[in-house]
Amino acid sequence: MAITLNNHVFKGHKALLGNKYVTFGELELSQRYDIYPVSKNGFDWGNTSKSSKQLAYSMLCQVSNKELALSYTEKFLIDIIKNLNSRDWVMSTSEVLEWINKNSEQQVMQKLQPPKQAEKRVKKPKTNVVKEICKELRITQKNLAEILEVPEGTVSSWAVKNEIPRLGKKAIEFYMLNVKNQKIVDSYRSFKELLEAS
Repeated sequence: MAITLNNHVFKGHKALLGNKYVTFGELELSQRYDIYPVSKNGFDWGNTSKSSKQLAYSMLCQVSNKELALSYTEKFLIDIIKNLNSRDWVMSTSEVLEWINKNSEQQVMQKLQPPKQAEKRVKKPKTNVVKEICKELRITQKNLAEILEVPEGTVSSWAVKNEIPRLGKKAIEFYMLNVKNQKIVDSYRSFKELLEAS
């Protein structure tokens, strides 16, 4: 196993509107669908779905080899991936290699620095997607209802159910993009005014 991998970490992030990203060494983790075709729908964690299985294989394959990854995907899925219950998580290469070392017949840890003590994973309470969006946009649920042109009760219902319908998500995404673009335009105008004034 390459020593250079030791300082790299796997990072998982679930966006507010459900998109999931996994990186390794700050680059997007390869899905390895070409050699392990289980799920084309990206990665997932906190369960034993096909997307979670794809993540288990990809992580193992990243730090070992195809054969070992194939042999231990199911066990890694149950032991590790299923227990990643937070929206964001970080796992070092050392932690993955240590798991492989404990659970496989093949010894893959070679001349690695001693792994850091794994931090205790504290279960974060499940966040409310509507409240998170309102917090991020610095608006109230009433403002969100006005922006989306839906009754305030509809937004309250989404908050209670902790889910937003697909069209609602799209409308929020467009609004957030519009806000971002408006900030860019405003900063350009300010910059232009500054240049004209000098």
